[in-house]
Amino acid sequence: MRADGVINPGLAAALARLRHTDTMVVADAGLPVPDGPLLVDVAVVYGLPRFADVLAAVAGELVVDAVTAATEVVDGNPAVWRLLSSMRPRPDLVTHEELKRRVASSSLVIRTGENTPYANVILRCGVPF
Repeated sequence: MRADGVINPGLAAALARLRHTDTMVVADAGLPVPDGPLLVDVAVVYGLPRFADVLAAVAGELVVDAVTAATEVVDGNPAVWRLLSSMRPRPDLVTHEELKRRVASSSLVIRTGENTPYANVILRCGVPF
């Protein structure tokens, strides 16, 4: 049994398979997920778990060398934008439509129960050296 970190076995296994330059998505409950990426659905009910909590747990498990979010989050979800803009590296912004296109080439999508708009982010994995 793990002493800390992600304890969901499916999610922990999926995170362990990520390698340098792989991308993964932390998504709200409404983001369309195409066939292709592995989907780990941790949603329980709308609102649980929250995007912020899942992002914090996942970011603590990975080396992140790039962050991508939708331009629309800046005005459409200021709370999520504040969270994302505090990340290092700072997020690159693309349109929401472009973000949805990039989901298809991601290795992993984690669907949360978040039910606020534009609570989605793509993380690119780095290396610890």
